[in-house]
Amino acid sequence: MQNTLFVAAALLYAVCALLPSRRGAVISAVTAVAWVTHGAALGLDVVMPGRLRVGFAIMLSSALWVSVAAYWIENRNFALDGLRRLVMPFAFGAALLPMLFPGSLMPLAGKSPAFAWHIAVAVLAYSTLTIAAFHAVLMALQEARLHTRTASRGWFGSALDQLPALLTMEKLLFRVIWIGFVLLSLTVLSGIVFSEQVFDRPLLLDHKSVFALLSWALFAALLAGRKWQGWRGKTALRFTLAGFATLALAYVGSRFVMEVVLHRGVA
Repeated sequence: MQNTLFVAAALLYAVCALLPSRRGAVISAVTAVAWVTHGAALGLDVVMPGRLRVGFAIMLSSALWVSVAAYWIENRNFALDGLRRLVMPFAFGAALLPMLFPGSLMPLAGKSPAFAWHIAVAVLAYSTLTIAAFHAVLMALQEARLHTRTASRGWFGSALDQLPALLTMEKLLFRVIWIGFVLLSLTVLSGIVFSEQVFDRPLLLDHKSVFALLSWALFAALLAGRKWQGWRGKTALRFTLAGFATLALAYVGSRFVMEVVLHRGVA
């Protein structure tokens, strides 16, 4: 059932990407249907009686699911048609990814209810900060395009030209970072304070914990620098990408190596 929904969501995302800009109402409606379909597929695939499916593909698919929601909501306040043309192709691929790399099943028998909440908040944190990283890359490309003398457009260049002004993009970036930072803080806090209830063992400073804490520190420094020193532009982009890369190493990167390179499932 979930595979059918994943395929349906991918096709709807493809339709969203191909619709002309003047069909704004249709684009909004199709995006909403695609998002609901994708969410239903993720729900059926991830949550099972007594088990939870985890894996890098689930994480990336969830990240794009959240990205589509962010685009749909913000598009009601800003003109983000250029962002639609960039997000939807990635959402198309992300919707199909769990079918190709199903990940591994984690038993929930004997686990505290706090464990499921910890996983849910962690997935939302990773997903939201993935959006921030994607947004930061778009801003870097947008700024580089402003300083280039080439007039070549093409599909990608045309999409970049349709993005909002850099100041608006920066405002959206920090809004996403704040949400992601709060979720990441809850993830780190629940992992530290309730380690024994969540994981049935005392806190271990393994690579996941170290990289998650380092990522939290980088985003905390960025937000503090933004408030007290007025950090913006390239400094903000560097901190955003460094924080995301560190967070990716904590979970998604390691799971990708285990599942795809080494063909091993890990809990």
